Amino acid sequence: MSDGAAMNEGGTGMVPWRQATEAALYGPNGFFVRPDTDRPGLPDRPEQPDGLAGPAAHFRTSVHASPLFARAVLRLVEWVDEDLGRPDRLVVCDVGAGRGELLVALAQLTDGTELGARLELRAVERAPRPDGLPDAIAWGAEIEPLPHGLLFANEWLDNVPVDVAEVDDDGTARYLLVDPATGEEQPGPALTPEDAAWLAAQYPALPRGGRAELGLPRDRAWSAAVAALGRGLAVTADYAHTRDSRPPFGTLTGYRDGRQVAPVPDGSCDLTAHVALDACLDAAVRANPRVTHSLWTTQREALRSLGVSGARPPLTLASSNPAGYLRALSAAGEAAELIAVGGLGSFLWGAQAVDMEIPAGWQTLCT
Repeated sequence: MSDGAAMNEGGTGMVPWRQATEAALYGPNGFFVRPDTDRPGLPDRPEQPDGLAGPAAHFRTSVHASPLFARAVLRLVEWVDEDLGRPDRLVVCDVGAGRGELLVALAQLTDGTELGARLELRAVERAPRPDGLPDAIAWGAEIEPLPHGLLFANEWLDNVPVDVAEVDDDGTARYLLVDPATGEEQPGPALTPEDAAWLAAQYPALPRGGRAELGLPRDRAWSAAVAALGRGLAVTADYAHTRDSRPPFGTLTGYRDGRQVAPVPDGSCDLTAHVALDACLDAAVRANPRVTHSLWTTQREALRSLGVSGARPPLTLASSNPAGYLRALSAAGEAAELIAVGGLGSFLWGAQAVDMEIPAGWQTLCT
C-alpha cells in the first residue's frame, strides 16, 4: 500500500503487489541487484560491446538499440549546458542506469572535448557497481543533489514498485494480493483513503472488474528526483499513459530472456507497469515551486527534435560512396527502431525545467 505497510491476508502468503515487486526486483538476490551470472534462464549470448551485461540480456531499451540514442541525449546535454551559461561543472545523472551503458557512451563521445572536461557523470542504480565501469562515472543507490545539469531517467519509473487495485462487483476498489511463488491473485482490503483519492483523480471511470496500478510511489519518486536538481532539466522516458488514455485493465507484465512473460514476482523476471506520466509531472509541480515549465511528448517527436530522423540515404550515394551508403543505411534502420510508432517511438517523454527555460528546441511542446 502507499505507506509501504506489509499485509498478509489471513496468513496465506498472499501479499500486496508493491511488497512482492520490491522483494522480487530489489530484495536479496532480486532480479536487478543479483550478479548477472546468477540470473536464472540467462541465455547464452555475448555481453554488450562495452563489456557490461545485466538487464540488457532480458529486455532491449533505447540505449541498447542504437548509439544514436546516446548521441541524441548528448545533444540534449549541449542544449542544457548552453541555456545554463556553460557552468564550470555540469552534472548528467542517469537514474535507473542499468549497467551504465548510456553514461559510458556519453563519456566516449565527449572524451577530449571542452564539454567533457566539465561533465560530471553519475549513475543511480540499486545494483552493485559493475566491474569495468570507467572511474570517471560515479555510482550510487540514491539521487544526490545536482547543482546544474540534466537528470535523465530512461525506463526507471516503470520499475518503481506499486500496488494494484481492482474494482469488485460492488464497485469497491480493493488491493490485489499475489502469491510471490506462483503469481496467483486474490482481492484484498479496500483502498486506504490516500490511494482511493489518487485512483479517483486519475481513473475517474474505472469499470467493475477494471484494474489499475496505483501511482503514488512513482509520483513521490519523480518529485524527489526533480527536487534534487538545483538548476537544469529533468527528463523521464517510459511506456506511459495520460488521463485521456488510461488503460482500464492495467498493464503489469513481466520480461525474461527478451520475451514477455506472466508477471510472477519470484525474482525470475523483470516486473513492469506503464507510468501515469501526467500524474508524476503534476505531483512534481505541486511539490516544487522552482519547476518553471513542463512538457510531455512521444519519443518519436523528442528524438526527431534531437536529430534522429530515420531518413534513408539517397540512392546516388551507393554508387559514389558504397561504404558510406551502407553505414548511412544502417544508421537509418537504427533510427527507425528508436522512433517507430507502436515500439520505442511510442514511449512518452516528460520534461521539467527547474529555474531555467525549456530548451528552445522543445519550447513549442510546452504544456
